[in-house]
Amino acid sequence: MKLTDFRYEIEGLNVPEEPLKKRDSAKLMVLNRAEQTIEHKKFSDIHKYLNEGDVIIYNNTKVFPARLNGKKEKTEADIEVFLLRELQPENMLWDVLVEPARKIRIGNKLYFGEGDDELMAEVVDNTTSRGRTIRFLYEGPNDELYDKLDELGKMPLPPYIEREPVDADKERYQTVFATERGAVAAPTAGMHFTPELVEKIEKKGVEFLPITLHIGWGTFRNVEVEDLTKHRMDSENYFISKDTSDKINTALKKKKNKVVAIGTSAVRTIETSVMASGMSKMGTGWTDKFIYPPYQFKITEALITNFHRPESTLLMLGAAFAGYDFLMKAYEEAKEKDYRLFSFGDAMLII
Repeated sequence: MKLTDFRYEIEGLNVPEEPLKKRDSAKLMVLNRAEQTIEHKKFSDIHKYLNEGDVIIYNNTKVFPARLNGKKEKTEADIEVFLLRELQPENMLWDVLVEPARKIRIGNKLYFGEGDDELMAEVVDNTTSRGRTIRFLYEGPNDELYDKLDELGKMPLPPYIEREPVDADKERYQTVFATERGAVAAPTAGMHFTPELVEKIEKKGVEFLPITLHIGWGTFRNVEVEDLTKHRMDSENYFISKDTSDKINTALKKKKNKVVAIGTSAVRTIETSVMASGMSKMGTGWTDKFIYPPYQFKITEALITNFHRPESTLLMLGAAFAGYDFLMKAYEEAKEKDYRLFSFGDAMLII
């Protein structure tokens, strides 16, 4: 398939800039692949499509305030540093974007905050025209560094959100599953769940299983090649535990149970974990898995996802799972029925 196959017009569509106060009151579009039917529900109805013995895979990554305003040593010129991903926690090395890049060179010291709250970093490498590798010069443990970033940083809202981030975003641009700091974008399909809904689903005998994939800024990066086979994803760090992989495999062996993934990041993680036997394997590492039609899913049997931007890799994964024609038909219906789109928008369940 080609990039232009995933183009659609977004002008005039409903793109909210903040989530609903009652998360599970979002609309839920249910796509049944076997029957080729589309239903319109509330997200709080999702428990009706789940059965005892099903397992739900969620991403427990947590977005941290990755945008830092600071100053360069000596000149005290204002700079902005966007923390993209942690490279070596033990050495406090990070991939970052800097602005203005022309002023920031290898060896420069960068300062954030003031007085006792001051945090310092050193530029150790150039990566791209705006990209740098920096080392935080902090003597405490890594958890304390993250606490500093929480104090000093601003939340990295999606690039199509035009408003400035506010302190409230540190809580509302998260899922109820968020425990592991390290993402610069939220796994937004999980934002529709509430503690009460999770409890209701668990009472049906459905188990929630964690994976971790720290979503990077590349999730918003435009695909720039018409031939999708030539696109390369940014690598993202993931972890899947033995307990999670064992329980996935148990569900796969029991044909009546479903493996349900909350969001594209969960899909990419569990599909990365597939062994030659078709079973999931525990592990940690980096994945640049790009899923687009046609793709044979080995583990994922149902998908909870949001409505995604045109020409995005997230839309392509959805099309690979639902079927291209069926998904694009669903998007047309969503536009007609004024569904809320993108990160803070409504949800879709594909079964």
